[in-house]
Amino acid sequence: MPSQRSINEAERLVQAKLGGSPIRRERMAAVANIYRAASTVRQHLENSVLRGSDLTWTAFVVLWVVWVWGESETRHVAEEAGISKGTLTGVSRTLESRGLLRRIDHPTDGRLVLLALTEQGEEFMREVFPAFNDEESFVTSRLTDEECVSLADGLRRVVLQVEEHGEERRRSLLKGEEPAPRRSGRRPARG
Repeated sequence: MPSQRSINEAERLVQAKLGGSPIRRERMAAVANIYRAASTVRQHLENSVLRGSDLTWTAFVVLWVVWVWGESETRHVAEEAGISKGTLTGVSRTLESRGLLRRIDHPTDGRLVLLALTEQGEEFMREVFPAFNDEESFVTSRLTDEECVSLADGLRRVVLQVEEHGEERRRSLLKGEEPAPRRSGRRPARG
């Protein structure tokens, strides 16, 4: 369902609000559009291919991470999926109850838990991923293959910037203070 407010209108309104402010508009537009594109794509995929599977985006990402990386510690799955360990606990229990994922005690450290796909989970991903990829193709259909490669490269560089220098930048901005703890169950908006 298209948004009632277009991206072009939003950009026009921001330009009018900022007027002559010394703002790096191209950088602002890049970050705003990363967020907007990610939200739009996520919503489309949840309401199309994932709806038929009765999966949320987060559940699919957890399955994807375990499918790609194989049996993994929960902390690594949470990190790769970009979710908290608490969120992973709820998602993994749901996926376990559906027979797609299994929790395994760590062989050498009783405090740790491993996640692995069941055979049903492996089969599920082999069936669902092609449909998911069809929708990835749909949402990027206005781009050429070369533009997709360029976009992926640019976004990868954005991620690397934050991964490699984000902690130092946060410390500088917070003047050495620790960030305020997140409120339970809530994560900051992600792109």
